[in-house]
Amino acid sequence: MIKRFIICCLLFVSSVCHAQGFITRLLNKPVQGGVAVVALEREQAKPSVYYQGNPVLVLHEEGQRWIAVVGIPLTVKAGTQSLTVEGASGKYSVNFEVGHKAYREQRITLKNNRQVNPNKSDQTRITKELNEQIAGYKQFSDRIPSNVLFDLPVQGRLSSPFGLRRFFNNQERNPHSGLDLAVPKGTPVKAPADGEIILVGDYFFNGKTVFIDHGQGLISMFCHLSAIDVKVGQQVKRGEVVAKVGATGRATGPHLHWNVSLNNARVDPAIFIGKFQP
Repeated sequence: MIKRFIICCLLFVSSVCHAQGFITRLLNKPVQGGVAVVALEREQAKPSVYYQGNPVLVLHEEGQRWIAVVGIPLTVKAGTQSLTVEGASGKYSVNFEVGHKAYREQRITLKNNRQVNPNKSDQTRITKELNEQIAGYKQFSDRIPSNVLFDLPVQGRLSSPFGLRRFFNNQERNPHSGLDLAVPKGTPVKAPADGEIILVGDYFFNGKTVFIDHGQGLISMFCHLSAIDVKVGQQVKRGEVVAKVGATGRATGPHLHWNVSLNNARVDPAIFIGKFQP
């Protein structure tokens, strides 16, 4: 009897996991700085979905249903959030829940105080560069991402995780918006998925930087690079070398800083490589 009960439980869990689908199991981490996968059960054809005024990635999961894959900003309060759906059945809202996540602190000492307290000339440059990058993060193409289980752009130790509250010379600044991978200078950086190069630059804080649009608001950003091997408009394949690791910009040593942005929200890249820590 007990054996039959265990088998039934296993079958039930298996059927639930299958019903959820691979994308939901991989990506659904609905916390601050995470990703929510929201089922759009009412829609037979692909709808348009918006969150906080930004278009959202919509995918068809394993031939079963349409899902919205939503990036959740670190600044969102835990609780109920709402999507706007525009489909064949009309315009309506779908709610989802966001959980709280506590992120630890990181304190960094920089010898160059201008990288903590920029002067007036630096601020003018920083504002211009920030606007360029914001425009890059806001891009939304029709491309369907080639894969959402990303390859690591470099093989190395995961050093500074996403979401750290950062203090430079004991002054609090923006939280860590990406994932740092500790690898030597010159290590080739590979595209984690197919995409188009939409921005390259050499910025005050980021140093040499590359943006890859993987499709529908899913964007990778790599910075602190020593060299860039691609140009804007170039199509790249998963695994193709796009740059080399360096320590340019505000960096204390060679490493790769990797951002993942989804509907203009910076989210934890660890989610996309199966390394998310609750």
